[in-house]
Amino acid sequence: MTVRRRRADGRWRRLFIPVVPVALLLSPLLLLAVVGGVVACFMFDVRPLGALRGIGRVLWALPGTRFEFEEGRTALHVRIR
Repeated sequence: MTVRRRRADGRWRRLFIPVVPVALLLSPLLLLAVVGGVVACFMFDVRPLGALRGIGRVLWALPGTRFEFEEGRTALHVRIR
């Protein structure tokens, strides 16, 4: 993932974020999120496998996504490869 931010002097600052190492570092929180998601599925009467399939489809569609925000001197561009 690439994040670009415009500095106050007008130059762009580019930051590369490797997704896999960040996901590995956050994996304990991911485990808690999965447990919370399963509990929420049972509370709202949603099939857990259907919810997992929907999340997988969203994650599969992420590559190629671009998000751009500009207002005044503030600008932020995010691109997922």
